[in-house]
Amino acid sequence: MAHSYTPGLTVTEQATIRRRRLLSLPGTVLVTAGETVRANQSVARAELPGKVYPLNLANQLGVAPDEINEYLIKKAGDSVHKDEVLAENKPLIKWFKTEVLSPITGVVESLSTVTGQVLLREPPRVLELLGYVDGLIVEVIPLQGVVVETDCSLVQGIFGIGGETRGEIVIAVTSPDEVLTPRHLTSAMKGKVVVGGSFISSEALTRAKEVGVAGLVIGGIHDKDLRALLGYDLGVAITGTEQVGFTLILTEGFGTIPMAGKTFNLLSAHAGQQASISGATQIRAGVIRPEIIIPKVSASIAQSAAVVPERAGIRIGDQVRIIRDPLFGKIGEVADLPSDLQKIPTESEVRVMEVRFPDGSKAVIPRTNIELIEGL
Repeated sequence: MAHSYTPGLTVTEQATIRRRRLLSLPGTVLVTAGETVRANQSVARAELPGKVYPLNLANQLGVAPDEINEYLIKKAGDSVHKDEVLAENKPLIKWFKTEVLSPITGVVESLSTVTGQVLLREPPRVLELLGYVDGLIVEVIPLQGVVVETDCSLVQGIFGIGGETRGEIVIAVTSPDEVLTPRHLTSAMKGKVVVGGSFISSEALTRAKEVGVAGLVIGGIHDKDLRALLGYDLGVAITGTEQVGFTLILTEGFGTIPMAGKTFNLLSAHAGQQASISGATQIRAGVIRPEIIIPKVSASIAQSAAVVPERAGIRIGDQVRIIRDPLFGKIGEVADLPSDLQKIPTESEVRVMEVRFPDGSKAVIPRTNIELIEGL
């Protein structure tokens, strides 16, 4: 029988991963292949063109457009400071003198004797691309960026928002089924990646923002609280990079769902260590998972690790999570993988699996309704 692969979450103590770090426009790569980098180190840089400000000098001076060259103090290509004189007339009576001042600090980009306008441009804004993880540069992509490889512990979530950040892991609760409340969040957690349990309320989300946490990792949340945090309805266009003041990663789903024991134990084992996290989430074609990456070794040794291969299929004994009602969120292990199609209540014939839960009970679940929790 052919393999039936079910995409799932990776929760593993040991993995070697590669992350592509690419600029949004052509720039300069600052590192070389074989070099070790830190998560907060710049690996590439680009300059975003500054904003353009048009000024109609001819109108302000009261002259014809083809005459403005006679009144210019600054020429095309000259630098200029805010409130510095760009052009002025020279009347016989000094009280009638008109000066045109620059509204910005920047350069005189161009001027036109047809329209009488001058274009000023602010200085370019430097875009720094960080390494994101401690690791080894295994590939340099000219003018665009790099590929960083690192040996790490890896936890993937179901959903996230807030983009990339970094901080020390702090466990705020005592068990994976404990609710994270405002009292758990203290000023000492500023800039930290805080791990909670089964649920976080809107009050705790507000408190997290006040404290200034770098990230929150939690089992579940109510969709209405997430909507309030974002300020708009959740939709398929969500990208995970929405800015809410911190990065939020859900490991289980929506509602009050205890964090998987394996996930909670792995994160607890690394309390006090630095982690790189990303809320990037794509729920359309080409799924992207939010992630917590905890470097295990120094970047200088990372090059000796082997890249984790993709799994060929799901096997008996694998841990899985149910992702459809009525057993949504329950975690168990694969007890059997029948090869024949079976009829389900909708009258459809589908491939199923038998899942054994921690209390010893079993259920037959369509394979499309489960998610593999991968770990090595």
